[in-house]
Amino acid sequence: MAIQSYFELVRFSHTVFALPFALMSALLATFRDPLSVPVLYWVGILLAMVSGRTVAMGFNRIVDRMIDAKNPRTAMRHLPAGKMRVSGAVALTLLSAAVFVGSTLFFLPCNPLPLLLSVPVLAFLCAYSYTKRFTYLAHFYLGAALMLAPISAWIAIRGLQVMQNPADLLPALVLGGGVLFWVTGFDVIYACQDAAFDAEEGLFSIPGRFGVPRALQVARGLHVVAVLFFGLLPLVYPSLGWGYLAGVGAIALLLIYEHAIVRPNDLDRVNVAFFNVNAVISIGLLVVTAVDLFLVVN
Repeated sequence: MAIQSYFELVRFSHTVFALPFALMSALLATFRDPLSVPVLYWVGILLAMVSGRTVAMGFNRIVDRMIDAKNPRTAMRHLPAGKMRVSGAVALTLLSAAVFVGSTLFFLPCNPLPLLLSVPVLAFLCAYSYTKRFTYLAHFYLGAALMLAPISAWIAIRGLQVMQNPADLLPALVLGGGVLFWVTGFDVIYACQDAAFDAEEGLFSIPGRFGVPRALQVARGLHVVAVLFFGLLPLVYPSLGWGYLAGVGAIALLLIYEHAIVRPNDLDRVNVAFFNVNAVISIGLLVVTAVDLFLVVN
């Protein structure tokens, strides 16, 4: 089986949604002296982010393969279409889980929290795959899963400070709040493609329950809250300045564009809104934050 098939199985390119926020959080946690942080810490964060997401996606593909086979939009995915054996997906998921737990060893002996939290985090990520079977809050659960990216990166860097003073985690929580509502909003938009299928199969999704027009309204409200969270970050992290706030303004404009190109009677551009726009948002905010902090230091 070609490596490319495994990348396609877990949509590896979608790592750009969460990874930039983990790196952004790590930059904030190491502000003024990022070079003082051991290189292995940065390697550990990268490995944990990539492997953790692979576990979540691999597990999701395995658990949902029967549902995917019934859905015309997803029937050609690797497992339901027979392009890959379930055993191959299981092997990838287990290997990625081992890499995830192993990546936390880079933070020992100074910071035991990543290792202690590794298995609970994996369990939380995998549990998402079942939420659509019993709650309309499944979209929020996905947002919470990606919210862990900035929070976990902060804990990986500043675990000792967090243990001594839990309030030290506040900037990561605010940033994570922005990620939570941003991801929840675009997941609602993405789910609009399956509104009819979800309703027919008894799956729990906001578009399937309330219809596409109302779901898009909900997504707009969620994205307003996301922008507010991102805009509040300088209040708890004063080193961020006007450059960062300009980036938040740009995010607001991109989200307006995202909602403008997706309409209840025209979902053809959902994938553009889902991947292209959101990739620009996550990577762009990381770049703007890095530049803003660099200007402050210099």
